[in-house]
Amino acid sequence: MSRFIATFFYVGLLPKAPGTWGSLAALPLGYALHYFGGFPALVAGVILSLIIGVWSITLATKDKADHDPSEIVIDEVCGQWIALLPLSAGLWYAGVDPQVFPYPGWIGAFLLFRLFDIWKPWLVGWADRKHTPLGVMLDDVIAGAFAAILVTAAAAFSHGVLM
Repeated sequence: MSRFIATFFYVGLLPKAPGTWGSLAALPLGYALHYFGGFPALVAGVILSLIIGVWSITLATKDKADHDPSEIVIDEVCGQWIALLPLSAGLWYAGVDPQVFPYPGWIGAFLLFRLFDIWKPWLVGWADRKHTPLGVMLDDVIAGAFAAILVTAAAAFSHGVLM
């Protein structure tokens, strides 16, 4: 069960770029959380993925030399959902129909999250150097937070200056 969760329904076992596949797989489920429960459901998904992510990574990497094998993508799912939070929050607080989830927002969140996850600047790199299950999760949580900040700034610019 822990491997099933850590690989996010075995998506992490796909060849070539499992982190990107994990982030892509997170998008429709993140949309579903928003659609059926709004911003609070996506927040709950982030919290739950963080908790079960640390648990599943702990079990999946126990007694293994590699503390962060590429097949583990639950951390990407959590980080990607964090990057989507500003989009979900803005729509939810504005009372927009939950089936609306405009593509510039989620594409921007996806691209920015992948950029920070791959580049690993500053705190993302610091967390990545922690060789613990929490460290495996934390670098993606921070990358997601950085992406969320830029998604928020882009939305503010787009809606405040361009419209």
